[in-house]
Amino acid sequence: MTSKKCVIATRESPLALWQTKFVQSLLKEKYPDLDVELLGITTKGDKILDVTLSKIGGKGLFVKELEVAMLEKKADLAVHSLKDVPMVLPEEFELGAVLKREDPRDAFVSSKYNSLEEMPYNAVVGTASLRRELIIRARFPHLKVKTIRGNVGTRLAKLDNGEFDALVMVPN
Repeated sequence: MTSKKCVIATRESPLALWQTKFVQSLLKEKYPDLDVELLGITTKGDKILDVTLSKIGGKGLFVKELEVAMLEKKADLAVHSLKDVPMVLPEEFELGAVLKREDPRDAFVSSKYNSLEEMPYNAVVGTASLRRELIIRARFPHLKVKTIRGNVGTRLAKLDNGEFDALVMVPN
């Protein structure tokens, strides 16, 4: 970057915006004269919420539009949750930095139960992660596991509306 301006492409979900604003603050701290702007983008992964990711193209659906913005020179970089970045990047891109990981443990969220162990036969647990789904099915075969999509707020609203008895998700 030779200019004094940097544009960061980001998804517009509250979590993605928080992460991007954090990176923005780090850049401004290190380069006080740099003008760091955010370019909010709604991705295909954000729009299609009624189908599992594996059926519509995988986690890359959260990064494609941000990659296009960089290729079209509308953005200089993008901020992603590492879980959304495909294992193999297109050769035009590189993983430039990885921030310190916060607590990596999954969170159990329920207003009815204190743990998966407490949940009765056929209680419904929601998760967006195939890994979490397989672990829950193996350890708690008496529970129903359903895929839940959407940002954190959307998922919590579905829990509050009674669509799920509990959620297992990443807390941050």
